[in-house]
Amino acid sequence: MDVGDWLRGLGLGEYDRAFREHKINFDILDRLTAEDLKEIGVVAVGDRRRILAAIEAPDRAREGGHSAPQAPAPMVHAAAERRQLTVMVADLVGSTALTARLDPEEMRTTIGDCRQACAKAIEAEGGFVAKYMGDAVLAYFGYPRAHENDAERAVRAGLALAENVALVRAHDGTQLQVRVGIATGVVVVGDLLGSGEAQERGVVGDTPNLAARLQAIAAPGKVAVAEATRRLVGELFEFQDLGVPELKGIASPQRVYSAIRVRSEGSCSRATNSRSRWSRFS
Repeated sequence: MDVGDWLRGLGLGEYDRAFREHKINFDILDRLTAEDLKEIGVVAVGDRRRILAAIEAPDRAREGGHSAPQAPAPMVHAAAERRQLTVMVADLVGSTALTARLDPEEMRTTIGDCRQACAKAIEAEGGFVAKYMGDAVLAYFGYPRAHENDAERAVRAGLALAENVALVRAHDGTQLQVRVGIATGVVVVGDLLGSGEAQERGVVGDTPNLAARLQAIAAPGKVAVAEATRRLVGELFEFQDLGVPELKGIASPQRVYSAIRVRSEGSCSRATNSRSRWSRFS
């Protein structure tokens, strides 16, 4: 196994080229620092932490006197868990046009800056960045740690995320924007995938698909929210009713709302009664 295979096992295969260009092999991997990773282009804080945590894993193998990470662990079949989850999908607007204009290194930096802005907002509200998918981000609120107000946290994070990204500029001065989709529903959290910091459970259900479809119809810089999420957050936010648009691949009609702003900084307990109807699935 080479470093590229190891990175892909962590879900970070995009950095394979950077590691090769800077001649980083297993013989020096355990000597890398956060500053080293930043210098070679690992801009996102979360990605640097995942790499360093995997390097420092206590069960790594020893090769030639140096520590070398083990091959990615195979899928582990564990007991599936049924729970309520709020899923967020955020995607960079106009990335195809940006890619055509910018040098690949400039585009990589731009995507890294966008990811960092997204992760900051998500983590500040207790969310979990589950995966980076090119210029898109998948996040969970309610897994691995659940809160009584996960739907509220997700909407707050979505609004903050859109604002954070709007402050980022591409190398050519273009202001960045994202589209955000948020949906809440019952899912089955199943097989354990990956290893170390990259370890995650596969999520099965309509909710991730719905969040992705909502992201696709959101206006640039806006947050599209499913009706179930809207009910759970009560009157905490101002919304614009977007009606019942056609959502490809979603069987049942869905009323969709655009989150505008926080209406009140008061107690989130106003949303608790709405959430209680889901508690039997937690």
